Amino acid sequence: MKDLFYMGGPLFMGILTILFIAMLAWYVVTYLAYRSGGIPDEKQALIKISNGRSLGLFAMITGILGQLIGLYQAFSAIEGAGDVSPALVMGGLKVSMITTIYGIIIYLISLFIWFLLSVLIGKTSR
Repeated sequence: MKDLFYMGGPLFMGILTILFIAMLAWYVVTYLAYRSGGIPDEKQALIKISNGRSLGLFAMITGILGQLIGLYQAFSAIEGAGDVSPALVMGGLKVSMITTIYGIIIYLISLFIWFLLSVLIGKTSR
């Protein structure tokens, strides 16, 4: 797993990990604030919970941006080198997909947690 982190590039993988931790912290803090009465009604809690989903979406977009920047750099290197084997190009494409996959996984986790907390908040308010 650590190998994938370094293969994906420490900059973008680090940013994605920070976004993942921030998203999880946002969900936990918002839900605990709702349960303790810091957020008075269900509607406000659901609005705040949806911000965690937005953080997940931002992580997915950041992953796609990381892939596009990696592809641009790879294509620039290929252009400078001239003749490059197809296996080398496919290896570069495989590595460039790591940030996108990580961003999509973060987004899917954010959607799952958002759905779960929305159901929990809906049940507690009744």
